[in-house]
Amino acid sequence: MMTLTLEMKSADLRLGDAEFYRLCQANRDLKLELTAEGNLIIMPPTGWDTGRCNNDLSWYVTSWAKKDDTGIAFDSSTGFRLPNGATRSLDVSWVQKTRIEAINPDPDKFLPLCPDFAIELRSVSDSLSNTQDKMQEYLDNGLRLGWLIDPKRRKVEIYRAESSVETVDFPTDLSGETVLTGFTLDVTKVFA
Repeated sequence: MMTLTLEMKSADLRLGDAEFYRLCQANRDLKLELTAEGNLIIMPPTGWDTGRCNNDLSWYVTSWAKKDDTGIAFDSSTGFRLPNGATRSLDVSWVQKTRIEAINPDPDKFLPLCPDFAIELRSVSDSLSNTQDKMQEYLDNGLRLGWLIDPKRRKVEIYRAESSVETVDFPTDLSGETVLTGFTLDVTKVFA
């Protein structure tokens, strides 16, 4: 099953924030995103191995975040309303607590900001170019560090604010650098 994008260019089809939120709440079994252009993206569930790896990645980041206590980790079901108007859900993400506290968002709505850190795990149904475009979109909207992990190609693309993308052959570990200070992901444990 592949990702489906519905063109919503007509003014009478365009979903506002409230309509998109209601659509997501009424269809909780679907993974939906809204592009900055207003197109609706419907993504299929992942295979079991991608789900396992994604769960492990989320667990490692969440475990670190609980100990570090400077930010909050989020799983793939969290919606982020980006500054460009898109609503996206990242596989794993983390946001500094002070940024969330500064805007005091409604806990029942999408978080109206871009995460500081993100991981996208490419599944079989994900187009590489579309996933790379999403990572660039996150950077353009305030992401400080991101990892596009591609088990199929055995590569990781590292996205940093104000830097070019670094592509590395499957490393044994990844550093949270200055964004997730002290965090190191042992890649061999996730993709064993």
